[in-house]
Amino acid sequence: MAPQAVDASVAAEIPAAVASSRPRLIPQATGPATVLAMGKAVPPNVVEQATYPDFFFDITNSNDKPALKAKFQRICDRSGIKKRHFYIDQKILESNPGMCTYMEPSLNCRQEIAIAQVPKLAKEAAQVAIKEWGRPKSEITHIVMATTSGVNMPGAELATAKLLGLRPNVRRVMMYQQGCFAGATVLRVAKDLAENNAGARVLAICSEVTAVTFRAPSETHIDGLVGSALFGDGAAAIIVGADPKSGIERPMYEMHWAGEMVLPDSDGAIDGHLTEAGLVFHLLKDVPGLITKNIDGFLRDTKNLVGAATWNELFWAVHPGGPAILDQVESKLELDKSRFQASRDILSDYGNMSSASVLFVLNRIRERSLEQNKSTLGEGCEWGFLIGFGPGLTIETILLRALPSNLPAVNLR
Repeated sequence: MAPQAVDASVAAEIPAAVASSRPRLIPQATGPATVLAMGKAVPPNVVEQATYPDFFFDITNSNDKPALKAKFQRICDRSGIKKRHFYIDQKILESNPGMCTYMEPSLNCRQEIAIAQVPKLAKEAAQVAIKEWGRPKSEITHIVMATTSGVNMPGAELATAKLLGLRPNVRRVMMYQQGCFAGATVLRVAKDLAENNAGARVLAICSEVTAVTFRAPSETHIDGLVGSALFGDGAAAIIVGADPKSGIERPMYEMHWAGEMVLPDSDGAIDGHLTEAGLVFHLLKDVPGLITKNIDGFLRDTKNLVGAATWNELFWAVHPGGPAILDQVESKLELDKSRFQASRDILSDYGNMSSASVLFVLNRIRERSLEQNKSTLGEGCEWGFLIGFGPGLTIETILLRALPSNLPAVNLR
């Protein structure tokens, strides 16, 4: 459609600086933002899901609640999780007994752990991504970071930048308390920064430590058992930039669209409240049902835009919030079982790491594509979605174009 001419009376009111259409002082990139490198990190402490109910009820002095323990065992058995990683261990919990109660004041000790460990875990993931990228860290122009684990000022992004030795003039964005959908949010912000600042290289990080949410089981907060059975610790880092340097940088995915939606009738579905006893989550509605009911309508126009006749023609990097969400969305969209395998792999090996999870899934899709000799890094598909969801109830989505899996190797330096 041709642009409409501006009415003369309206044109007269446009400021001269705007009407002159001066060139931007900072030029925009030419092409879309791309994923240039990925890295992940987890704490060394591994907990097997099969034995976790015994540990959990022992350390919280809750063995006087056998019915509740049996219920928790059933949740763990059906979680699709084999193991999780935690920073906190028995020694740390015994040194901080307030964390092992349901609602005793314990925010200070939780905060001390999160403020120290979130940046350290973020640094580990970022170092992996920077090494894969193969460029000097001095070329990082922006850092975008999200965590649901603790709050501090100055923020975790500055602590991470200092641990990495980034330039003091690196431009920073910090997002606290967004929840599980923030893995997609950091990529949306990184996309906008990379495309609006030619030459920008954005380090996007999600880092989560469950020390802020660990608590004893409660017979009056049954939904809290679900979080105790699902959440784990982890950090993921992605380097984003537009107009990759030929022969030097190796782009894996292009980011072509970002969307966000608060689902109707979902108020209170997922709530988190920071209290003197730490961060307390509540799951008060049918979260899998709400997502399944709305996801088709939210994504349909985008699917049609890329010319996909069916949902199976796309690849799916979906936040592994829990097995019920994956099963119900898969059924609703009539997807082949293989489409959500990367999400199930991450859920099995790491649990739900909140915002970091969906970035782990994207990395797993990259791995599966290479393992199976697929033509693209989207498990053979050209287009796909990265989807996070969390409090709101919010769905955040990035439309990705997977690039060929046989691109020339990066010139590592």
